[in-house]
Amino acid sequence: MTVVIFAVVALAVLGLLVLVHRWLWIRLVRDTTRPGGAWRRAGTVLAFALPALAVAALTAGRAGAPFWLQRAVSWPGFMWLAVLLYLTLAMLVAEPARALLLRRSPRQPPEPALPATPAPAAPAEAATAAIRSAAPGPAPQSPAGLGGAATSVPAGAELGGAAPAVPAGVEGAPAASRGAAPSPAPQSPAGLGSAAAAVPGGAELGGAAPAVPAGAEGAPAASRGAAPGPAPAGLGGAASAGLPGLGARSDAVAGAGAEPQVREGAGRGTAPQAPTGTPVGGDAEAAAPAPAPAHDSAVATGAGDGMSRRRFVARVVGGAAVAAAAGTVGYGTYGVLRGPRVKRVTVPLAKLPRAAHGFRIAVVSDVHLGPILGRAHTARIVDTVNRTQPDLIAIVGDLVDGNVHDLGPAAEPLRGLRARHGSYFVTGNHEYFSGAQQWIDHVRELGLTPLENARRPLPLFDLAGVNDVQGESEGHGPDFEAALGDRDRSRAAVLLAHQPIVIHDAVRHGVDLQLSGHTHGGQLWPGNYLAELANPTVAGLERYGDTQLYVSRGAGAWGPPVRVGAPSDITVVELASYQA
Repeated sequence: MTVVIFAVVALAVLGLLVLVHRWLWIRLVRDTTRPGGAWRRAGTVLAFALPALAVAALTAGRAGAPFWLQRAVSWPGFMWLAVLLYLTLAMLVAEPARALLLRRSPRQPPEPALPATPAPAAPAEAATAAIRSAAPGPAPQSPAGLGGAATSVPAGAELGGAAPAVPAGVEGAPAASRGAAPSPAPQSPAGLGSAAAAVPGGAELGGAAPAVPAGAEGAPAASRGAAPGPAPAGLGGAASAGLPGLGARSDAVAGAGAEPQVREGAGRGTAPQAPTGTPVGGDAEAAAPAPAPAHDSAVATGAGDGMSRRRFVARVVGGAAVAAAAGTVGYGTYGVLRGPRVKRVTVPLAKLPRAAHGFRIAVVSDVHLGPILGRAHTARIVDTVNRTQPDLIAIVGDLVDGNVHDLGPAAEPLRGLRARHGSYFVTGNHEYFSGAQQWIDHVRELGLTPLENARRPLPLFDLAGVNDVQGESEGHGPDFEAALGDRDRSRAAVLLAHQPIVIHDAVRHGVDLQLSGHTHGGQLWPGNYLAELANPTVAGLERYGDTQLYVSRGAGAWGPPVRVGAPSDITVVELASYQA
């Protein structure tokens, strides 16, 4: 039954990890990169490689993989687990902000201006200057199909520096002719509007300034002393732009700024002008309204601007989450690799004699020597402990994650521990994962005294130790009767036990103080909330009846060499006597 429950839990955890990785890939890779790009390919590869390394890091040791392979996969695999935790939390926190930014409505385009009432345009002053010597006369109508010729003039092209056509009816417009009134221009045949869309109104032709819209105030008068004739309709885009004298054909004069020379089929006269905004036919009506600004159009449609905003928001949110997760993990890693800090706690004991007042016990737990934390970490711990000058050193389990063959050299600095009343060791659950008996024998060789369900009477109090509960699987679990059953209860008793959950057995056997580890203080926030579900005390000092329990956060780290919200420590417990 236990195997079935374990398998179900393992499958549930695996499925959850798959879903989390897919969600992170969507948010951090798909939403932030272009399809088929190098960044998307790299992110997709990492989305498969990193969880595979994490699984390898978790299973390589127990699978009996070579130690070099364990070290190769442990650093990236375990570090990814820490990053995964805080990256997921950061993305969950950022998800509402992301949704809010994407829900923002785009800016509405401005109301389109009502089209002005079209008015006939006056002949260009430059055009009339070119034909002052000629007798005015009506310009012959161009044949049908003139719109095709007009289409060859692109918008904004210069035609011999001709002056712009100024719409008629605008105040201040230049006179059509000086001293002679122009003859009325006859209407051009219908059907010439098909080419009007080619040259929009107001385009520059011949270096001319854009045509002034009809009806605008302050424009020059249409004529000086003579009434303008009616403007022709239907001359298409060329006429709308103010091309003078388009008849059977128009000859552009080379050279900007030159006076245009216009040949007519039957004579010479002023060219008819078409109003710039006069709709003639279906095509002219399409060309008449001014186009909306490009920016407003893009905002209104929401096409390119919406997509770019979505990608921009995804990159900003994802980048902030990655930075937060990386910074958190980086700081937590630094805290572990620099070594544990010393924490001092005073614990008064009712039965402690006056002579034992101020007795110092250096509590070291959960060192977790393994593929990541090695000999250098052990040396830092030994140096830190020796600087406190303790009276006794207690290593309360989970010293290693591996066998003596691989980790014996990493544990070697433990020979340097110094304390007046010696150094003691009890097993933790990880010793039984690695082979407890080999480590019990090895720490004895290093100068430590293992307490296997045993008691050591000291001059001023009793020191006892029990095996970890994990040893029950091997028939070597905790035995409180063997360790405490026949002792003198008038003496104070200090118990070393790896897991805090045995506190109730300690209370029943009259223990005054239990020193434990195992919880790591949660190690990675919010892991402390999970640790509270399985342990009576996660970290610190608490009282249970007449027994006090102190739980150390540990001097190392299991799995990722990272601690967040639970800094590593070596605790110096100073015993105090009520008689002092």
